Amino acid sequence: MIGSKKNEKKFASIKSNNNFAIQSTFKMSNTEEQLAALKDIQKMMERSSRFLSLNGLSGIFVGLTALAGAFAAYLFIGSKEGNLPYFEYATSSDGQMNISFLGFFLLDALSVLGISLFIATWLTVRKAHRQGEKVWTASGRRLMFNMAVPLGSGGIFCLIMVMHGYVGMVAPATLVFYGLALMNASKYTYEHVKFLGLVQIGLGLLAGIFINHGLLFWALGFGVAHMLYGIIAYFTFEKRN
Repeated sequence: MIGSKKNEKKFASIKSNNNFAIQSTFKMSNTEEQLAALKDIQKMMERSSRFLSLNGLSGIFVGLTALAGAFAAYLFIGSKEGNLPYFEYATSSDGQMNISFLGFFLLDALSVLGISLFIATWLTVRKAHRQGEKVWTASGRRLMFNMAVPLGSGGIFCLIMVMHGYVGMVAPATLVFYGLALMNASKYTYEHVKFLGLVQIGLGLLAGIFINHGLLFWALGFGVAHMLYGIIAYFTFEKRN
């Protein structure tokens, strides 16, 4: 009888432990499912409020395009006589605007802008299609608008400075306004875009201080910084996801 009671107690203890293990596993499974569901909801909300189809590769190719444009400008300036700061060639000896200089830099800048926009748009559309998402969404429109306002204002401001002969401040101004555009747009896309914006603003301010080296800072901002950001974004965030 005593042995029988001990066996019954032992069996009851094992049964109780098994029930506890089953309940714990069931609760853990439910918890994991709930966490997974919350993550899915968070991703859906993030995609509805942020434009997440930007491609890190576009930063790399845009940077390469900017460096090519800066190199073309360097070769153009190197062909001139004298050892003047680059912006001094914008005016001739009689104080008149040098049309060939301004025409070359305008063509160079527009070429870099056009090629960069084409590459960035193509890579963004391709990424969106791969993810099964639309490009022209509400978040995409907000992103474009918040970038367009600082960029458009900056472009007009640079033209005004050229009209008044402040050609040397154009390179710093483009960096600063572009950095402000990125800071503004980071609210509607990847948050780390704002760090690239801060770098552009900092380089723009330095270019304004060291005005004779404005073209170098422009190459560092639009070229090197873009490439570094694109590499980090692609291999750190996109590859991981």
